[in-house]
Amino acid sequence: MMDLLNAKGIKTTHGLELYVDLIKNIKIKELSIPTVTNPFYEVKFEIDYLLLEEHKYYDHQQNYFWIVMNENLSLITLKEPEMQSLFGVKNEEEREATKQLLGEWLIKTTAYKKAITRYLNEFEQNNTRIEETQRAKKTVQFLKKLLELKTTDIEKALIEKPVYS
Repeated sequence: MMDLLNAKGIKTTHGLELYVDLIKNIKIKELSIPTVTNPFYEVKFEIDYLLLEEHKYYDHQQNYFWIVMNENLSLITLKEPEMQSLFGVKNEEEREATKQLLGEWLIKTTAYKKAITRYLNEFEQNNTRIEETQRAKKTVQFLKKLLELKTTDIEKALIEKPVYS
């Protein structure tokens, strides 16, 4: 059964997007660590939600976004993927509402915290000698920093649109 008390809705031109705090609705799909060509920590989240459209019952949606941090974990950016962006096909007002949803609701949900904790536990199990590698230690710090994000961190973040080749 869905707990609608832990749900959040956003009205868009396409219908009402309904986000529910269920563990199965939020997943980490990718994690990137800094390299010479990309000096950022990046984590790609998959978000499942319901789109309630007029004259339809509902439509299950699955979209993505990235949380990106610089190497010293002090600057946060939200990044859109090229395909299935959580911010895609939305006007500026709807994009701001989505950003507000991420800051005021998503980062505080049980599902978000469980997704990160699960990924962190798997990472630590697969990297038993973390203390020996600086990259692994910094990756653990990044994942723990994601658990500590505050609403203002997300509100201050820029939304980076994809660059098409």
